[in-house]
Amino acid sequence: MARALSPVENGLVRTVSVVGHRGDPYRVRENTLPSLRSAVERGADAVEVDVRLTRDGVPVLLHDATLKRLWGHDRPLSGLTRAQVEELTRGGVPPLRDALLDVGAHRLLIDLPGATEESVRAVVGLVRDCGAAERVYYCAGPATMLAVRNEDPAAETALTWTSLAPPRPVLIDAVRPRFLNYRFGLVGRELVDRVHKDGMLVSAWTADTRRTMRRLIRSGVDSVTTNRVDALASVLRDNSLAGPPS
Repeated sequence: MARALSPVENGLVRTVSVVGHRGDPYRVRENTLPSLRSAVERGADAVEVDVRLTRDGVPVLLHDATLKRLWGHDRPLSGLTRAQVEELTRGGVPPLRDALLDVGAHRLLIDLPGATEESVRAVVGLVRDCGAAERVYYCAGPATMLAVRNEDPAAETALTWTSLAPPRPVLIDAVRPRFLNYRFGLVGRELVDRVHKDGMLVSAWTADTRRTMRRLIRSGVDSVTTNRVDALASVLRDNSLAGPPS
């Protein structure tokens, strides 16, 4: 596993989780089973995927609302059945069920772009039916995370937050996130310390340069999402070998 030791704080060894953004997209097409496998092989602790529903209600891995960018078909996913998606992409867009099986014991971070109550219900229900609830967690904005919480009171969540101003306590009480999930440019030591003080962890996305990765690690983040899993794993190894700062 790529999870490596970061500096010692308060006598405890802190770890940073490596999360592959949509798999390993710089090498293999994003949100495909080969991309997920590549991320795991290169050291990811977890893999982030985007999940949407086909017209017939099957959760599949796709970030965009259409097949155009990745698969060259300007067709909305919501207007296609699972069988039609299979045909148009030659099996390239996997069902979530297959992804859950494919990553084995590794964790899956499910992002839910364009989510509705129906899609949240379908995704959370499938995760439960597959017996994968213990190794799945979810990320999205407040409305979607509230819907996830309503479907599964025990679900682990990462509340995506786009402001330096902290979420209101009433929202935190309702969502009960384990992580606050920030774009990397917002993250600094002061923010991390505040979130930790409030009893939550900090995840940052999407860091692709070694300089940014090192800055985030120094800031004390708990998880980093990246398109370059191997680079982040290497930075963490180097950091652990250097030991705690003197």
